[in-house]
Amino acid sequence: MGDRRTSLVLEALRETPVARRRIELVERKGLGHPDTICDALVEAISLALNRMYLAEAGAILHYNIDKALLAAGQCRKGFGWGELTQPMELVVGDRATFEVDGTRLPVEQTARAAVEAWVAARLPHVRPGKDLCVRLVLAPGSAELRRIFEARASEILSNDTCGASGYAPLSPTEQLVLAVERFLNGPEFKAAFPDTGEDVKVFAARQDARVALTVAMPMLCVPTPSERAYFQRKDEVLAALARRFASVPFEIAWRLNTLDRPGRGAEGVYLVLTGTSAEDADSGQVGRGNRANGLIAFSRPTGGEAAPGKNPVAHVGKVYSVLSHRLAQLIHARCPALEEVYVHLAARIGEPVDRPWTGVQVVLPEGLALSDVEAVVADVAEAEIARLPAFRAELARGEHPVC
Repeated sequence: MGDRRTSLVLEALRETPVARRRIELVERKGLGHPDTICDALVEAISLALNRMYLAEAGAILHYNIDKALLAAGQCRKGFGWGELTQPMELVVGDRATFEVDGTRLPVEQTARAAVEAWVAARLPHVRPGKDLCVRLVLAPGSAELRRIFEARASEILSNDTCGASGYAPLSPTEQLVLAVERFLNGPEFKAAFPDTGEDVKVFAARQDARVALTVAMPMLCVPTPSERAYFQRKDEVLAALARRFASVPFEIAWRLNTLDRPGRGAEGVYLVLTGTSAEDADSGQVGRGNRANGLIAFSRPTGGEAAPGKNPVAHVGKVYSVLSHRLAQLIHARCPALEEVYVHLAARIGEPVDRPWTGVQVVLPEGLALSDVEAVVADVAEAEIARLPAFRAELARGEHPVC
C-alpha cells in the first residue's frame, strides 16, 4: 500500500456504542423543509453546471454554489382557500466561471433551469417562477483558485483546508428517523394522503427503549375544509404511522404538529398552501440541515462543511463529507463484527485532493483485537482512496446523495 498505507491512522475506541447508550437524539429535515430545499436546489445547480461545463468546455471549471438563502414569502390562507401574496425567493451568491477562451458560458440560464426542474419534480404545489423566484448574485472566482482547475495534467489540489467525519452502521434510532421521513414523503403515503405537505421534520429522543418521536408535517389548506376535518385527518396520519412502524424495537410515543390548538380555527393548526413553511413562516439556508448521510445525529462526530453545491473536483468539503460515510460503510460491510466505524478525512488547501489524511476509529466487540481487523481496514481504505478520481466523477453526476 506504500506511503498511503503508512498515512492511515487506526485506533480502537473504548466507548459504549451509540445504540446501547441510554439516550440518543436524532433529527431529519425532510424534502420540503426550507433548509433541505435550499441544500437540494444548490446541489441541483451544481449538477447542472457540471453537465454544462463538460459539454461546453470539456471539463468541470471553477465554481462553488454553496452559499444560498431561501427567503420566506407571504401567504394568506384558511380552511378551503389560500393565496400567496409574496413569492419565496432563492438568493444564490457565490463564484462561477462565466467564459472560456473568449466564449461566454450560459451559467445563469443553467442555474435557473435547474431550479425550475427540481421544484417542478418534487414540490407539486409550488409554481416555479411564480411562487419561487431566483436571484443569482454570481461572479468569477479569484485567480488563485481558478488556477487549480487550469492545470489539468497535474494532480487536482484542494481549494480549502477542511475535514469531514463519517460513520457506520446507522443506529436503529437513526434508521427509524430516516424511514419515517421517507415514508411520509413517499409515493404510497402521498397517494393515500394527498392533502399533506412535503415539509416534514422528524425528531427522535430515545431514552433506553422508549422513543418520543415528534413529526411536523403541514396539511394543505385548500383540501382541508374545517378544523374538525384537520384534526380527524391528523388522527388518521398518526394511525398510519403506528401501523407502518409497529414492528420496530421501540416503544414509540408519536406526536404530530404539537403547536396545534383546538378551538382557534385556522390560526391554531399547521396549514400551508404550497406544501412548505417557506411560503410564510420559515426561511432556509445551506448547511443548516442534514449532514451528507441525511441525518442530524447529536451523538456522532460531524464537520462544519456543507456538501451541497460545492464543486466535486477540488472542494474536499464535499468530496470528503460524502466519502467518509461511504468508506465507513464499506469497512463495516467487510468487518460486520465491528460495533461502530468512524472515518475522518482531511486535507490542507493546495494539497492533492486524492491523497487525504485518513483516520479510522473502531469500536471492537468483546474478543476481537485491533490486529484482527487492521489489514482489512487498511485494504478497504486504500482501495477506495485509489479510486477517488472515479468517485469524484460519480459525485459530479449526482450518483451519491449529499443531504
